[in-house]
Amino acid sequence: MSQTNILLEAGTNELEIVEFYLEEPPAESGADESDYRGYYGVNVAKVLEISRMPKVTELPEVQHPAVLGAFNLRSHIVPLVDLSLWLGKEHVQNEEAPKVIVTEFNSVTTAFRVSGVNRIHRISWEEVEPPNRYVSTVSKNTVTGVVKLEGRIVFLLDLEKIVADLNPSLGLRLDEALDWGSEVRYRALVADDSTLIREMLKDLLQKANFEVEVVPNGREAWERICELKAKAESEGKRLTDYVQVLVTDIEMPSMDGHNLCKRVKDDPSMRNLPVLLFSSLITDKQRHKGVSVGADDQVSKPEVTYLAKRAYTLIGERKKEGLM
Repeated sequence: MSQTNILLEAGTNELEIVEFYLEEPPAESGADESDYRGYYGVNVAKVLEISRMPKVTELPEVQHPAVLGAFNLRSHIVPLVDLSLWLGKEHVQNEEAPKVIVTEFNSVTTAFRVSGVNRIHRISWEEVEPPNRYVSTVSKNTVTGVVKLEGRIVFLLDLEKIVADLNPSLGLRLDEALDWGSEVRYRALVADDSTLIREMLKDLLQKANFEVEVVPNGREAWERICELKAKAESEGKRLTDYVQVLVTDIEMPSMDGHNLCKRVKDDPSMRNLPVLLFSSLITDKQRHKGVSVGADDQVSKPEVTYLAKRAYTLIGERKKEGLM
């Protein structure tokens, strides 16, 4: 399984995941104890390829023991992270040949060592449940969703958080030297399934002079927009009198950002609301999906400064056109 080029139409609220597993020794040693296998998943759109374990060169300085080193992939130096070590798990003895999942998101290529890979599944985001507090705690907040597949519990991992934790410079940041200088405080609705990202986005956009309301997924964002639409109709106003921009992640339980955007743009009374997709999935290969659902712009994480600038520009354009 080298390439993962699978076509998936945007706006259908579906995703494809690569299911993989990590072998763990039993919690207690004993003759009858067998190894435990934990199942995990990652969005196919983030996977460049899956290969056998390459020859790895140790790095001179690493900040975490899970970073095993780096290897050469077609003239590109790619760091290799051991997912078992990152999650605080031990390796089993006599483990079969491990696999390497090479990913690309946020314009960064990273490889992850896993015990093995099962297959690719196509599922609906409605099948994905958010993790409970216990799962979030024991996984160091690296699980973004839980789904049942063929009788197995599969945890969807937040690989972006792992990479950002290993390299803090890749985290969200706002250019505070800029003077936003807007006399009007616009209202933004933000949808993102990561608690950390939601709170950081809220704080950063507030510094850019926005009033911000945050929700954990596309479903709740859609319900909130419908509430505001009903309020606008009852008061003889427009939806954009209550919210001036929607900022949404793409990968979210219940309803993804593409499906949310499509619903907004398909509704005549909502389509003038600017929609910005803000995701690690915004790449040259994936950008056409946002275009197909009518997104006004797409910004790759972690470019919050550009996100805020585009929000102001889109709102200004709508006002000049008399649509707000």
